[in-house]
Amino acid sequence: MSTALRIAHGAFGRVALLDMDWSLVRHAHPHCHVLLKVEGADTQFVVGDKVYPLTNETAVLVNGWQPHSYVHDPKRPRTVILALYIEPEWLMAFRPGWAASGAPGFFSHPSGDVSPRIRGLAMNLAADMMARPEARTAHEAVLSDLMISVIERFTPWRSFPASIREMNARSGDWRIRKVAASMRSETRRGAALDTFAREAGLSRAHFFRLFEASIGVPPKVYLNVVRMEKAVDAVLHQSQSVCDISNQLGFAEPAHFTRFFRNHVGVSPREFRNVSRFAS
Repeated sequence: MSTALRIAHGAFGRVALLDMDWSLVRHAHPHCHVLLKVEGADTQFVVGDKVYPLTNETAVLVNGWQPHSYVHDPKRPRTVILALYIEPEWLMAFRPGWAASGAPGFFSHPSGDVSPRIRGLAMNLAADMMARPEARTAHEAVLSDLMISVIERFTPWRSFPASIREMNARSGDWRIRKVAASMRSETRRGAALDTFAREAGLSRAHFFRLFEASIGVPPKVYLNVVRMEKAVDAVLHQSQSVCDISNQLGFAEPAHFTRFFRNHVGVSPREFRNVSRFAS
């Protein structure tokens, strides 16, 4: 079973140091998602439909809303992974166009060779999170340097929009944006996709095609992402029990919620909450 060693969260998003030996289902994130190996066995992620290695020399880079999964080989030892889930709004402080980090195409390729600087910053961040879990300001400073190095190495960042007007001009279909906002306000399981298609004024087939073309994932995956982010937010910031959060999100049984959470994050919601409080 995978173990969460440390979890930090803040305006930047989340940083998780995970000791992994548990596969994760195909899922997505609204974040700029970077995966760096810290120690242990080499491993791999599936991004889109292709397998990409995670080693000391190679990082895995996942665009916002890009489907991916972790496939653990039970014959291999465990792998300690530094997983970064970075909020596009936080990256805008460095450069306005970096708001594109939450959109398809930010990383030009799902894998890339790690520079010595990136490797060193990742190892420093992981070590400091273990030794000083309460040192949030120091961690965020190292994370800033790490993300700047990652973006400058792995993205065509100079071609990103430099203004809000340019970013608006590149946005997707207004009907899909409206429906996506409705999906984000839906907190419980079981929302009917046909209802969202009708809200958009589209046939079911056209809605599915246009949604995936605009967002990058099918509507069902999008709903799961929204539900997962609500679950993470509740586990991190609310005082309710896991059972109450499960009920709040519309799961029939707490065990179903725990399985859903573990299959997307790698650890149970209780462990995720307990480890995140090391830094409190």
